[in-house]
Amino acid sequence: MSLVLATDDAGAPEIFASLQGEGPSTGRPVAFVRLSRCNLACTWCDTAYTWRFEGDNRPHRDDTVYDRKANQVALSPADAAEQIAALGQDRLVITGGEPLLQGGKLAEMLEHLPDMTVEIETNGTVKAPPRLDVRIDQYNVSPKLSHSGNPAELALVAERLDDYATDSRAFFKFVIASPEDVSEVLALRDRYRLRPGHVFLMAEGTDSRTLRARQEWLAPLCLEHGFRMSDRMHIHLYGDTRGT
Repeated sequence: MSLVLATDDAGAPEIFASLQGEGPSTGRPVAFVRLSRCNLACTWCDTAYTWRFEGDNRPHRDDTVYDRKANQVALSPADAAEQIAALGQDRLVITGGEPLLQGGKLAEMLEHLPDMTVEIETNGTVKAPPRLDVRIDQYNVSPKLSHSGNPAELALVAERLDDYATDSRAFFKFVIASPEDVSEVLALRDRYRLRPGHVFLMAEGTDSRTLRARQEWLAPLCLEHGFRMSDRMHIHLYGDTRGT
């Protein structure tokens, strides 16, 4: 079996080098690989081309539907690893979609990249198989709040969040669209006893103007509650584009 990847604007696998734009590793030079498919459907998702294909009627704010054949490409784990290694980076960020849906094949890919430090970005609903888990250095967990449009029973899986909350490799990144969203984060922090310093709040937005406007009220909320604030640096540098 192959890995199923998202595509860049030219139809090639979305494997690229850039600076990490979010979370605890912001500003680090990294290699990225973006996988296709997701088990959730956020109404504001900025990578809906990884899941909202023809026939998928889950709501999204711009109602765009993508052609699956034009937005997915299959690679063997070995071929994906070769393309990643060619980028010359020592740190890899695996993102999606929800990459842990392809955990077994990711483990196989990483066996070809034994010297890379690995971050994986996940919505926190899927468990990594042991063969993959041993290769992960950092989990960037982004549980979805109610404004995402996902039912809580799908988006907030207690067993998974319990596991991540007790894993020192896990950092939590919550997307915030309005000040009221922070009350949900506080409840989750208390319920799962999330580690101090491991919780980030990040404004929702796909353009610099929106991000800056929301950060004006988000910054004092982070200060009040002891959360770290994450920017979306890649949006300021490149806009809302693939392969960046």
